[in-house]
Amino acid sequence: MLTCPNCHRRNIGKIANNQYYCWDCFIELAVEGDRLTTYQVEEDGSLSSLDDLFTEDELRIQESL
Repeated sequence: MLTCPNCHRRNIGKIANNQYYCWDCFIELAVEGDRLTTYQVEEDGSLSSLDDLFTEDELRIQESL
């Protein structure tokens, strides 16, 4: 099961192919190979990258989906 790199919880829902949403901290996650990319959903629906807040190790997928 996928773990959120931000809040470290597993309350993750799938919203599209390789795209997930953390219901605890309200960020969107995209799986690209063995790495996550993280986004904040803005009021207008656009996405802002949050990847600069995490280390490469935090964004690496450790567990199977």
